[in-house]
Amino acid sequence: MTHFPSLRPLRHAAAILALGLSSQVFAHGDVTPQAVDTSTLKQIGTEWLAENPYRGDKEAIRIGDSAYNQNCARCHGLGGISGGIAPDLRMLPEGAEGDEIFMQRIRNGATRNGKVYMPPFEGILQQEAMWSIRAWLETVHEE
Repeated sequence: MTHFPSLRPLRHAAAILALGLSSQVFAHGDVTPQAVDTSTLKQIGTEWLAENPYRGDKEAIRIGDSAYNQNCARCHGLGGISGGIAPDLRMLPEGAEGDEIFMQRIRNGATRNGKVYMPPFEGILQQEAMWSIRAWLETVHEE
């Protein structure tokens, strides 16, 4: 067998990519959502807000970081960095436009051709938890 040392990095990269993708393919399996303790945040109530009341709130960002890692990172990637299967949440628009997109998707989920790509979290996570995740996502935002 002929050995091509210059191809070794490519083979390693291909193997790493294949392993990463194979674990991502099954990332949308059954996952039990984790409860989020928002007791240290100002409570919002039952009326759904159109804009994030926790934007820039350090406590909300801390809670959102943990809530994201427990409930979102499996599909959307650590630090909001997607592996290509689910959307990269660092790219959500800032401000009210991004708030609207985020809340529509997290509340209602996403289904295409009868397949659930993201489960709906309304009724599972409280509004305070959702907005705290959004507050954290804004700290990792990229254009």
